[in-house]
Order: sequence, then C-alpha cells, then structure tokens
Amino acid sequence: MPAPLRRLLVAPTLCCALLAGATACGGDDADDAAATTTATGTSSAERQKFAKTRFVANAGLAAGATYQWIVKPWRAGKFQSGADGRKVALVKAGLAGTFAYNRLKAASRNAEGDPTLAKAVAPLTAGIDALKDLPSKLRKGDTSVAGTFDDVTNQVKDAGKSAGATVTEKVPSAAQLTSD
Repeated sequence: MPAPLRRLLVAPTLCCALLAGATACGGDDADDAAATTTATGTSSAERQKFAKTRFVANAGLAAGATYQWIVKPWRAGKFQSGADGRKVALVKAGLAGTFAYNRLKAASRNAEGDPTLAKAVAPLTAGIDALKDLPSKLRKGDTSVAGTFDDVTNQVKDAGKSAGATVTEKVPSAAQLTSD
C-alpha cells in the first residue's frame, strides 16, 4: 500500500510545481502590451506586391475545379438523365461549383490590390456573383449551368492574362474542395 500512497503525493506535488512555474514565467502586463503593439500586419505595399500571385493561385484553382469536375463530365454526358455515375458526378460538380465560386470571389478581392488587374477584373464581378446559385442548380440536375461556369472562368483567365497575370489551371485536391 505504500506505493499507491506515494503516487498520490507525487502527482499533486508535480502539478503544483508546474503550475507555479508557468505562472512565474508570465511576466507583467506592461511587457504584454508592448509586445502586442510592436507586431505589425502586412503593409499595403506588400499586399499589392502579392495581389497578382494570390489572384493567379485562386483563379487557377477555380479554373481547375471547374474543368475537372464540371466541364469534363458535362462534355462526356455524365449529367444526362440515366447516365452511369450521374449522381456522383452531380455531387462532385456541386462541390466543385461551390469551391470555384469561393475561389473566384477571393480572386476578385485579390485583384483589387493591383490597379491594372482591378481594371481588368472589375467588369467580371457581376458574372462571378451570378455563379452563386449555380452549384445548387447543378446538384438539382440543371446541366445547362456547366457552360456558364466554363465561360466565367475563361473570362477571368483572359482578364488576368491581359493584366500580365497568366492563370494556369490547377486541379484542387479533394481536401481543398471540402475545406472551403
């Protein structure tokens, strides 16, 4: 019986020592305030510096998702009634549509950081906003919207190219599709 009693005394003693050590290292509030005020965010110059890079990344992911899970199955006839694997193709297309809409909205926000890119992408914001309801239409089986996704992503790619930000399609992973 002495062993369990010893364990009962050692565990609380260690916990108290650890707690006392953690609170002793806390420092005073003045140091915490000074540390908080010295931290700086990204300056507007840095945001503009990476605006094209972020635009290209987001637009590329949107274009890749649109092509891989909406346009290719649409052209292959996977969305037609009675097609083999239709339900799975429609679910994937709905997820890809939601992802593409999210990335295109992010790309249009990124474009605002670069004046040339902002001018090129500004006319496309209405088209991007129109994509909002299309993923639900895809899930319901309205296959005519697949062409709309393709058109809008191609317009965004062309706008980026005209502003010096060439967009290449990048197919997102399944984890990326479900995380956004």
